[in-house]
Amino acid sequence: MRRGAAETAADRAWRHPGQVVGCWDGAGDADPAALRFRAGGSFWECVEDAGITLLVTREYEHLLIAMSVTGGKPLVSYLPLPHPSGIAVDRRRRLVHVASTRNPNQIWDLAAVDDVLPRKDAGGMRLHVPTLMPVRTRVFPGSLYIHDLAFVGDRLHANAVGHNSVIRITDEGFEYAWWPRCVETAAGIAVQQNHLQLNSIAAGASLRTSYFSASTDRISRRRPGHVNFPVDGRGVVFSGATREPVAYGLTRPHSARLRNGRVWLLNSGYGQYGRVDDGAFHAVALLPGWTRGLCFHRDVAFVGTSRVLPRFRRYAPGLRVEQAVCGIHAIDARSGRVMGSLTWPRGNQIFAVDWIPARMARALPFLMGASKPPLSLFYAFRPPGVRVP
Repeated sequence: MRRGAAETAADRAWRHPGQVVGCWDGAGDADPAALRFRAGGSFWECVEDAGITLLVTREYEHLLIAMSVTGGKPLVSYLPLPHPSGIAVDRRRRLVHVASTRNPNQIWDLAAVDDVLPRKDAGGMRLHVPTLMPVRTRVFPGSLYIHDLAFVGDRLHANAVGHNSVIRITDEGFEYAWWPRCVETAAGIAVQQNHLQLNSIAAGASLRTSYFSASTDRISRRRPGHVNFPVDGRGVVFSGATREPVAYGLTRPHSARLRNGRVWLLNSGYGQYGRVDDGAFHAVALLPGWTRGLCFHRDVAFVGTSRVLPRFRRYAPGLRVEQAVCGIHAIDARSGRVMGSLTWPRGNQIFAVDWIPARMARALPFLMGASKPPLSLFYAFRPPGVRVP
């Protein structure tokens, strides 16, 4: 490339806000087909009646998606992030935390923004709806392999899957906060390799009152990711208090959550949503795909399903993988009746589902179907707490 052309190319680089936020040159080229959806039943009515904005991470497509109903019409928006996974919502501080599991790991902080700075060069910019904007990211060692995020009490915690433990996020970085008894060895705590796939947090008021899901409860030479790692019926739920399993017989369990004193979770390898009673998993609903991503709003459970990547087929012995869909399902939390679903025909894998009040924010910066990136929004948004003189 000639010198003049090289200088021109360098000058044009990193002009798209998605590239700058995600530090990824391809972030400005989101595939419109990946965002097209089909909705059935009363899915949008469930979202509207709840008065919420649903947040969904689609990890292998590097998208955080927001879905709300505004003016009686569905509003779908997104933010490109590198391999997003867990979501934790701090509704009191109006913050959303999103984990990124690429190397190095990151935790993004998104704040609700409802105003812009008074700029004459922003073309009369104004916000049509309160919007979640990225305001900070923190970088962590990639070996942590952060998955789920959750507030235990009022402190942000994460699954350090690569270290077989749960970490507490601190101002300085992180500290080891909890681990199951099975990783205590004569040589110390086994944090050098992923042995358990300890991947979700059913958060209570403390670590002792919380629960954690994993694909196994024993250290062996076969580790998660190995072709011969046994998965069928080997998954467990650990008690935070005893650090021992309280439920067995699961297959790649995910998204454990506490609701009304019970542990609810997804038995991913069989496409099931259900609860733990008397040491066993009881399926309440069977869904079309790898179940992962669970949140509750009153009596509605929002559950994600994913396609199964070919290299992970062995993790789903109870699924008809050719029939799996990428989508979100609104379910009667008690009966398991599916009230409505939204699916992405070109979608792939969902990791987390959570919600925020619609009055807090209704969208992410990039709107589905918009022809231009929101340059003015990124140029002039007013961060929370900033006073204009």
